[in-house]
Amino acid sequence: MRGSDDVRVQVFIPKEDADRLEALAREPGASKSTLLAMAWAAWLRRRGTDELEERFAQRLDRMSNQLARIERDGHVSIESLGLFIRYMLTVNAPLPEGEETAQAIGRDRYAKFVERVARRLASGKRSLMQTNEVEGGD
Repeated sequence: MRGSDDVRVQVFIPKEDADRLEALAREPGASKSTLLAMAWAAWLRRRGTDELEERFAQRLDRMSNQLARIERDGHVSIESLGLFIRYMLTVNAPLPEGEETAQAIGRDRYAKFVERVARRLASGKRSLMQTNEVEGGD
């Protein structure tokens, strides 16, 4: 039954689809107009969903790739730090308790190291990508 807001539309469809529509319209309580209106509404609803999904899927894929790179970089950093610490602990002997001068030099070197790391983090520079850098400067 047509409502007052319904609009008449003439549509051309392939013969095979028209035959299938005829067969479906023969069932009790079905009509071509009702079937076409329902199919069209369902298609339009799906289409809107697909467009939103496509838009967000690209962003989510990009974010997923970025997170994967961050995770990989984190693993590289942690593994590198672990290997460096193991190397330094096996190569360098601990300082004797009475060596205040050597301990002071070590504390100074550590303070400079922490300061350098802080400057690097603040500037956004990445050490692993710069292989020919002079050790003293940033």
